[in-house]
Amino acid sequence: MLCPKCAHQDTKVIDSRLTNSQREIRRRRVCLKCEHRFTTFERNEGVSFTVAKKDSSIVNYDRQKIERGVFRALEKRNISPEHVANMIDCLEEKWSRQKKQVTSNTIGEDVMQALLGLDQVAYIRFASVYKDFKDIQSFEQELRSLSS
Repeated sequence: MLCPKCAHQDTKVIDSRLTNSQREIRRRRVCLKCEHRFTTFERNEGVSFTVAKKDSSIVNYDRQKIERGVFRALEKRNISPEHVANMIDCLEEKWSRQKKQVTSNTIGEDVMQALLGLDQVAYIRFASVYKDFKDIQSFEQELRSLSS
C-alpha cells in the first residue's frame, strides 16, 4: 500500500477491525518512512453481474451510477452516507444472488422500494426520473399511491 503523503511502498498495519455490518475491514496503517498514519478499507469485490437495459443492450453493473442517482434524490435530506452505502450493499447482494444478469427494471424498482423505506421525498424524486413523469398528474398519481 502506497503512503498517501510520501508515496513510499512500505507501510505497516497497526489496527484492523470489521465495519459496515462485517462487510469491510478498516485498517489503520503507518508509513515506515515518514510515519504518516492513514486508514484504508478493504471490501469483497464479489459484485459481478451484467445489466440488461431497456434498449436490449447489456452493460456491466456500475455501483457509481446507482450512488449518483440515490445521492441526487437524497440531496438536502438528512440521510447519512453510511445508510446509503448499507442500502446499496444489501441491494447488490440481492441482485448478485439472483443471477448473472439483472434487468435495469429490476434495479430501478428495487432502488425505489429501498428509498421508500428510507425517505419518501427521495423516493418521489427518484421515481420522477426513473418513471419519467411528464406532467403534474403523474406526480399526483404517484403521491396518491403512497398515501393509500
